[in-house]
Amino acid sequence: MRASALKSTRFTLAACFTGYICQAIVNNFAPLLFLTFQSEFGIPLSEITLLVTVNFGVQLLIDLMSAKLVDRIGYRAAGIGAHMLMCTGFVLMGTLPAAMNNHFAGLLIAVIVYSVGGGVVEVMLSPLVESCPTRNKAGTMNLLHSFYCWGCVAVIGLSTLVFSLAGIEFWDIMACIWAAIPFLNAVLFALVPIPVEKTEKTHSRILPLFRNGMFWVLLVMMFCAGAGELAVAQWASAFAESGLGVSKTVGDLVGPCLFAVVMGSVRVGCIPLGKRFRTSSLIGASAVVGIAAYLLVTLVPNAGVSLAGVALCGASCALMWPGTFSVAAKNIPTGGTAMFALLALAGDLGCTAGPTLVGMVSDAFGDDLKAGILVAVIFPVCMLAACIVCRLMEKKKEKALPPLEESCGQA
Repeated sequence: MRASALKSTRFTLAACFTGYICQAIVNNFAPLLFLTFQSEFGIPLSEITLLVTVNFGVQLLIDLMSAKLVDRIGYRAAGIGAHMLMCTGFVLMGTLPAAMNNHFAGLLIAVIVYSVGGGVVEVMLSPLVESCPTRNKAGTMNLLHSFYCWGCVAVIGLSTLVFSLAGIEFWDIMACIWAAIPFLNAVLFALVPIPVEKTEKTHSRILPLFRNGMFWVLLVMMFCAGAGELAVAQWASAFAESGLGVSKTVGDLVGPCLFAVVMGSVRVGCIPLGKRFRTSSLIGASAVVGIAAYLLVTLVPNAGVSLAGVALCGASCALMWPGTFSVAAKNIPTGGTAMFALLALAGDLGCTAGPTLVGMVSDAFGDDLKAGILVAVIFPVCMLAACIVCRLMEKKKEKALPPLEESCGQA
């Protein structure tokens, strides 16, 4: 591979990596302020929690619509527009609620605006990175998705630090400060080369995907990846608070931040493995680790061991989401933007289903969080089964086709 090709897309990759930091701000900043919204604006928690539902609901809708949209307007226009929407949403969050008589309506408008941008970004970043000339496709995909983890740590850690030092009443200024990151990244997207627009293979065709058996297996894998990750991550703070007896501030730092740091570290640390092992085999091994992690969290009556299980769960989920994208790109190279959009949709559905299942089961067992998480072990179990099916289909495909030179090696 020519060094000039790698160098020319270096800033394209940087823009994509920063895009996932912006996505982390979209999903993690508002939940830090739920109690503040309740006390400052008198909004009941039943309405405030609706903000999370709207955020992910809008992103699900955009996942479904973005395949044709991104292909039609181009990746550059999509990147600029999505980041400007996120920037506008954060500015609106810091200014609109106080300016409107209906404070909740102001928050809702802000969430909808930045959620549209977040949904477009989620759909376009993976195929854009996949189109860049890199020596290790699976490793680069892991690196891309690790930036979501670093973004989560930055949003939770820096926001908590600022609120502790300056006071929570400055949350509106903090929202506008976070808006600067997507704004600057929109400028970067206006300048970087977009290699995916130089090819003809990105035209999205949805119906052929649904006639492909491998695609259905990949949908199951993406659903399990999202559900398995969020089933624990969404409850990590509560686990730290109840198990270790710490404050909510410390719980936010110890729980979600620990989960994100471990996940991001594993994604970066496993980059070299992409050259030695098949990605589907790595995901299968991760599912086995995930099953063990869920059992540690729920069956060992020790708070420290349970928290270690939460961290291990972060490690087990690290390769599932980006790894499934890499397996899809390798086995269905003509899938285009439509494939990535539908996979993102399946993953987001899992992100909604996982925490919901945990909450419903926990409530049925008298607010026993461990009972809910124990039932959610079904997600890594299903992921393992889907990986086995995927690997068998890959072997069948290899026998039917002439041998190809593979950059990722063999397990």
